[in-house]
Amino acid sequence: MSNNKIVRLPAALQIPVISQELQTAADTLQEIGWGVSVFGSARTKAHHQYYELAEELGQRLAQAEIPVIAGGGPGIMEAANKGAYEAGGRSVGLNIRLPRETTNNSYQTHSLQFEYFYSRKATFFMHSAAYVALPGGFGTLDELFEALTLVQTHKNPPAPIVLVGTKFWAGLLEWIKDQLISHAYISPNDVNLITLTDDLDEVMQIIQNCCSDLIYQEEEAPALPQEMPYEKD
Repeated sequence: MSNNKIVRLPAALQIPVISQELQTAADTLQEIGWGVSVFGSARTKAHHQYYELAEELGQRLAQAEIPVIAGGGPGIMEAANKGAYEAGGRSVGLNIRLPRETTNNSYQTHSLQFEYFYSRKATFFMHSAAYVALPGGFGTLDELFEALTLVQTHKNPPAPIVLVGTKFWAGLLEWIKDQLISHAYISPNDVNLITLTDDLDEVMQIIQNCCSDLIYQEEEAPALPQEMPYEKD
C-alpha cells in the first residue's frame, strides 16, 4: 500500500502568501503600467517556428515601447521575454516553480516569483491590455479561457485576445462554433472576442489600434478585474 499522502495547507495559511504575492507584484509592476501578456507552451524548443514567432513578437512589442509579460519559464515564455529583453524593452517574467520548469529564463528585466497559480494569473490580468496566445497545453488553455471569461463577463475591460498559429488553433475555434454556440452555451458574438492569425503585422496593428491609449496613459495604474457595465447582445 502506498504511503504517498496529499498534504494540503489550510486556507488560513495560503491566503496570506497569496495576498503578499499580489502585493509584491503590484508594487513591482506599478512603474511599468499596462503591458501585453504572451502565453504559450514551456515545451517549445528554440528555433521552432512558434518559438521564433514569439521571439519576434517580443522584439516588436519592445520596439513599440510596450512591456511584455510572460510566464518566466522556457519555451514560448522564454522566447517572448528574450525578444523584448534583447531589444532593450521591459520584459516581465511571472515565474512559478514546477517539476518541468526548475529554472527561470534569464531574459527578464522584472522578475517575480509565485508559489500559487491564483496570484500569478491575477497578476497577468491586473496588468495586461491585450493577450496573445501561441500554441500550448493545459496551462496555455487555462490562461486563454480565463482571459475570454473575464472579457466576456465584463469583469475586465474589453481587450484583444489574439491566437497566433492558425493550423494549431483552427480546430478549437471550430469546436467552439459547432458545440458552444450551437448549444447556446455562449452568444454568437462571443466568438468575435478572438482573432486568429499568423501575421505579426496584424497582431501589432490590433494591439496598437485597441490599446495604445491605455498602454501609454501613465497616470492610470493597472487594476484587478472589476465589475463593468453589462450590455446585452
